[in-house]
Amino acid sequence: MRVRFRILIFAVLGGLAPAADVASFPRLQWFRQHFGSASPVAAPAAEALDEYMVDGKLELRLRDYLRLVLRNNTDISLAKIKMTLPSNALTRSMSAFDPSLQASYNNSHTSTPSTATAITPARLKLSSHAVQFSYVQTFASGTVVNATANTQRSSDNYSGSAYINPLFTTSIGVQIAQPLVRNSGGLETRLEILVARARVDIGRSQFRSEINDLLAAAESLYWGAVEARENVALQEKLVNLRKEAVARAQKQVAAGALLPLEVHQASSQCALAEVSAAHARQSFERAEASLRQQIGADLRPDMCNIHFNLTEPVDVELFRIPDRDSLIAEALRSRPERLSAVQSLHADDLSVRKARDSLRPSVSLTASYELQGAGGKLPNSRYAEPSSPDGLGGTLSQMFRLGFPSYSAGIQLTLPIRGREAAADLADARLRQTQDLLLLRKVEQSVRLQVTNAIEDVAAAEIGIARARVAREFAQKRFEAEQKKYELGVTQLFFVLDAQTQLNQADSSLLEESVNYRRCLLNLLLATGKLPEERGLVLN
Repeated sequence: MRVRFRILIFAVLGGLAPAADVASFPRLQWFRQHFGSASPVAAPAAEALDEYMVDGKLELRLRDYLRLVLRNNTDISLAKIKMTLPSNALTRSMSAFDPSLQASYNNSHTSTPSTATAITPARLKLSSHAVQFSYVQTFASGTVVNATANTQRSSDNYSGSAYINPLFTTSIGVQIAQPLVRNSGGLETRLEILVARARVDIGRSQFRSEINDLLAAAESLYWGAVEARENVALQEKLVNLRKEAVARAQKQVAAGALLPLEVHQASSQCALAEVSAAHARQSFERAEASLRQQIGADLRPDMCNIHFNLTEPVDVELFRIPDRDSLIAEALRSRPERLSAVQSLHADDLSVRKARDSLRPSVSLTASYELQGAGGKLPNSRYAEPSSPDGLGGTLSQMFRLGFPSYSAGIQLTLPIRGREAAADLADARLRQTQDLLLLRKVEQSVRLQVTNAIEDVAAAEIGIARARVAREFAQKRFEAEQKKYELGVTQLFFVLDAQTQLNQADSSLLEESVNYRRCLLNLLLATGKLPEERGLVLN
């Protein structure tokens, strides 16, 4: 019995390692965290931009651009911070198992006037020195252990020879409480941890969904910049064609083969083309500004006006769309919105279990065991007894010899007669469960519709590209024919200028349809939840 009790005492005082990965006493990190100066908080700087500098420009493929977005984008950094909040809540839920150690020392001296007989001093003096330690630990089984150790030295100037003076008293004890019905096996605390873990999973799914949307928006801006750049090239090409037409018309006017009015018409069309080119360059500059913001280049003074060399081609081979049902099934497996809804249902199940447990009566088994020791010096040695050891060391020795034990055991019952609060909590938990089930169904319906619409958009974009290519081919042939006819003198300059306009519009339409096809593929990847994987990105 004594050996077992000593083992229990050392186990309780030893404690358990903290459940969460945080600094614990007496490690060096604990002292640094609690007594060291707080480190300043600074926003992360834009990184890895210099790796893509080529000839004074940022040369970026689509994958490289998205990697920089994932690394430096401010919105993504905010989303990462938001994701850590559920992790902190999980750490907080484990605090129920954190042990605590308390220590206290009290030194008191009192002096009072004597009201007793003449044999006592006129001034009564009492001195007391008390030291107390307590250790509290909650275990995963729901058991609460409270270990205490006390020692006290007291002395006075009025005790007779029949009293020990100074007096040393020591005690050490353990109190144990174990729930048997409600919160049996630590159900309440364990459920809180499980719910917190489910919230972490939900937060990760929501983070992934938000990152997918941000990456899709960033990629759309990339293709917008590519479209703006190609549009600048098309408008400058039209300006060159207009200038060539003006030069040719001026030569013909000088030769007397053409009226001066034709030169004014060509010059007017050239001026309009230059205005369109200027607007196109302005749109491209704005698109580059958006790209700089996406990758954090605007945060660096040396790159706030940097230009881009976007190497991803506009033209792409037509994508063979898989079977619609297989894409929907893949989307239901991969979409983070649906995973978040499923995880919410899991958290609701845990909340229902916790609410049902709170309706049960509280029955707890309690037990305590305490050892005591007392001793000191008697003024007259003839009163000394073996049970009154001399000094603090002798008192401690007496206590650990287990000569004066005190122990108790009991059962405590708390029966809720009505329990309206617990019943309301259970009703709320079930309502949230039904609500989240309906939200899951709504998400699944939305996923099916989004995938279906994305497939139809890709198919329509394919038709648009095919028609734009045919229209561009005819516009090119008409322009070449009108150019030859004009050189032979069988047509007017007006028809040549009109053919140039039609060719430019056909090129612009083909460019627009090509970028639209890219964006439709992007929406399909977003709808199926495969955007990061297809772009070779890893979300931490």
